[in-house]
Amino acid sequence: MKKDLNISLTPRQASDEALFRPVVLAKLGVKDEDVTAIVVRRKSVDARQRQIKINMAVSVYVGEQPAINNKTYNYPSVENKRPVGIIGAGPAGLFAALRLIELGYKPVVFERGKNVSDRKRDIAKIHREHLVDPDSNYGFGEGGAGTFSDGKLYTRSKKRGSVQKILEVLVQFGADPEILIDAHPHIGTDKLPRVIANIRGQIIASGGEVHFNSRVADLIIKDNECKGLSLDNGDKFDFDALILATGHSARDIYEMLYRNGVNLEAKTFAMGVRVEHPQALIDSIQYHQPNRGPYLPAATYSFVEQVNDRGVYSFCMCPGGFIVPAATAPGELVVNGMSPSKRNSPFANSGLVVEVRPEDLREYQGHGVFAGLEFQKHVEHLCFMMNGNTQFAPAQRIADFVNSRKSQNLPDSSYRPGLVESSLHAKLPKRISSRLQQGIIQIDRKVKGFLSNEAVAVGVESRTSSPVRIPRDCESLQHIRIKGLYPCGEGAGYAGGIASSAIDGERCADAIARKL
Repeated sequence: MKKDLNISLTPRQASDEALFRPVVLAKLGVKDEDVTAIVVRRKSVDARQRQIKINMAVSVYVGEQPAINNKTYNYPSVENKRPVGIIGAGPAGLFAALRLIELGYKPVVFERGKNVSDRKRDIAKIHREHLVDPDSNYGFGEGGAGTFSDGKLYTRSKKRGSVQKILEVLVQFGADPEILIDAHPHIGTDKLPRVIANIRGQIIASGGEVHFNSRVADLIIKDNECKGLSLDNGDKFDFDALILATGHSARDIYEMLYRNGVNLEAKTFAMGVRVEHPQALIDSIQYHQPNRGPYLPAATYSFVEQVNDRGVYSFCMCPGGFIVPAATAPGELVVNGMSPSKRNSPFANSGLVVEVRPEDLREYQGHGVFAGLEFQKHVEHLCFMMNGNTQFAPAQRIADFVNSRKSQNLPDSSYRPGLVESSLHAKLPKRISSRLQQGIIQIDRKVKGFLSNEAVAVGVESRTSSPVRIPRDCESLQHIRIKGLYPCGEGAGYAGGIASSAIDGERCADAIARKL
């Protein structure tokens, strides 16, 4: 007999079955010798009250053993099957490839960057030498931006597809099974590269292809139908269907699409800063106690405010993490955040950004649908130029930023290229910096201590999402004008993270199978 049970425990109780087993027995009114197994199905931290609780969903087996439920997926040989092209080896592209294999099609993946191992060397050069390779960096390369940007897997896109399946596939390729039970699963930037490499290995073992250092230069379009692609070295490939999964920072791809008559539209995005606090400070605020102790994870937060009719919100919060240089081309300064699997850095960081709507960019109207891209470029280039043409990031203590005064010095930071004391009001447009000021004040009213002189704001967080969407038909998922072209994931405007991009990749693969 199996019984499902929800229990609320202290952090210490939740850490050890020997401690929570008596709670389960008492709740069910059964004897210890009758219980053959207790399986934890779900776990989350409830920090709403001063007494922190861990909520757990468990399945209790009485007189029987639990069924082995290590869900795995079969990827047969598709070497001689019908090929489907995929541009981009981020989560959308890789999961589209796996799903195509399941459905009996041969994925052929083109990635402008390098494999995940070689990519690490180029990322190290950004930190040490301030050199950005435009094809191999924190944004471009095998695994996409998510590989070296945290590995958080939480998504609200549950109606679009199976989040559970995405998690199961990641576990199959080496992720910690704990992601199957955590309410906010997270792999960690130290473990994701191995998972990504294993996925690539499966694609190749099944007869698919993965081409690195393969920048797509053009599409082959005839009579409003996509027939294939050409690379910058002149090589051409023919396909009956092509998935476009290039991420939110491939600006040259948007320009190429525009030249080919592919319909594009401007969309809302956001811009702001990375805010970094000591993790111990965030722990004390969120857990209502001086120290979180050994049984609680590094605390997180999520804030949404309204300031002058625009949203001001936290984005991609990284507890126990690092701020990293995320530019994708020389002459830019962009920051992002990541966390290792143990989230054991002494710092907590998060994007704190302001909503930017197309109508806010009147001074860029001459750029048409690319107004948002030009706005991003201008601010990123300004930050780069005003800091000596390096990856040193402009920074200001939060209290000084809110009070519009110069910081005399800066606290220690996880951002290893280095920080430069700078007025962020001089780097960010007033419509953004003034709303950030007020947003921080409003957050501090609700969460006392957030506006701390120990915290620092680092600029510029500009790649929350793409300012451009590639519209597609709701049913077929094809581009609304070009048949056979399937815009997918973050770069197309239909996802916002690893899990939702992976789901979208699977959906596009399903749509192609229905068509072909």
